[in-house]
Amino acid sequence: MFVGQICFCTVIFQRRIGGRPAHIERLRRMSAPAIETITTTEALAAFCAEAKTMPYVTLDTEFLRERTYYSKLCLIQAALPPAGIGKGGSGGGRAVLIDPIVGNMSLEPLYDLFRHQATVKVFHAARQDLEIFYHDAGVLPDPLFDTQIAAMVCGFGEQAGYETLVKKIARQPLDKSSRFTDWSRRPLTEDQAAYAIADVIHLRAIYEYLSAQLQKTGRGPWVEEEVGVLLDPETYITRPDEAWERVRTRSGSPRFLAVVRELARFREIYAQKNDVPRSRVYKDDALIELASTRPLNENDLGKSRLLLREARKGEIATGILAAVKAGTEAKELPKATLEEPGRPGNAALADLLRVLLKAKSDAADVAPKLIASSADLDAIASGARDLPALSGWRAEVFGKDALRLAAGEIALSAEGGAVRIVPVTG
Repeated sequence: MFVGQICFCTVIFQRRIGGRPAHIERLRRMSAPAIETITTTEALAAFCAEAKTMPYVTLDTEFLRERTYYSKLCLIQAALPPAGIGKGGSGGGRAVLIDPIVGNMSLEPLYDLFRHQATVKVFHAARQDLEIFYHDAGVLPDPLFDTQIAAMVCGFGEQAGYETLVKKIARQPLDKSSRFTDWSRRPLTEDQAAYAIADVIHLRAIYEYLSAQLQKTGRGPWVEEEVGVLLDPETYITRPDEAWERVRTRSGSPRFLAVVRELARFREIYAQKNDVPRSRVYKDDALIELASTRPLNENDLGKSRLLLREARKGEIATGILAAVKAGTEAKELPKATLEEPGRPGNAALADLLRVLLKAKSDAADVAPKLIASSADLDAIASGARDLPALSGWRAEVFGKDALRLAAGEIALSAEGGAVRIVPVTG
């Protein structure tokens, strides 16, 4: 993955200016270049050819999803390292907007860059960006570096937002006033273009700082493990048969859950087919109401308090009634996904695990949620053992002691402001 690609940062970090890496200081002081917009396949191919001579390229996207099931790609931003960093690139430092809306441009040159193993593709919080590219072309950028994941490993806490990293690493202000504008409208305003290009210009300094920190601490494999999830196509596949598992319910009745399953399956299929948000079909609270009341006809649907007006007739209404019937008559019933009752003392053990996680994450300077979620802790307390929190690097940081705590082999004690692990003897 990316670890072998970032060794150039070692040299960069040998010289420092006022305690900051010399090259990052140079990146920070670079004046913003004139914004170049690419609208043709030929221009995109030329830029991507230059990017292939560089050790990395920073990328971001702007998209809309409020009115569709699949994100609508509106803009791609990309920036190259400054001159002198690339492997033969003539200029470097270019930052461009790639506009897929104007003209009839093919993104295949960009996807070919995504497949190019010698250039690291750098994103911040890449999951939604990658979902767009996977659904559009079945391609994922590899090797990949996600600065949000890296920041959580490097001690920037759980809320490692891009704006925070720009302020702390690039030491630059960031104008986010254009964040929620309509990115599908053309022409883009000057403010929109400036906002969009800033996201990849500052990302260069952030990447170089974090990649060098990972090399220094030896935690590159920790980030690789997380990036592996982003590079797994399964991450971006939504199966209608599994959609019900995301619906939070208070009832564990198998028959009730069977109706929930069928209603969620129909909603997912309809939303995907018509490219509309799930909530435009019906929201979760309406789904749960339907699973409880089990309407038999459109007259029954009209009595719903939560169902949208357009869902009470036509194709959606027909689908709802068929789903309710299928769930009511189903022979194979789902099992409840509610929290398992587990053994006595679950709640107390889960609370102790939370204390242990806080102590361990503070000691390692890693964001707690990157190690284990609250649901993971409850599952461990209930006896679950097949969890990411108990394997790999997480086991070394937290998992092994979590299992020892669950087995009664260690206890926790407070000493001043610190939590100590105390072996249990006897």
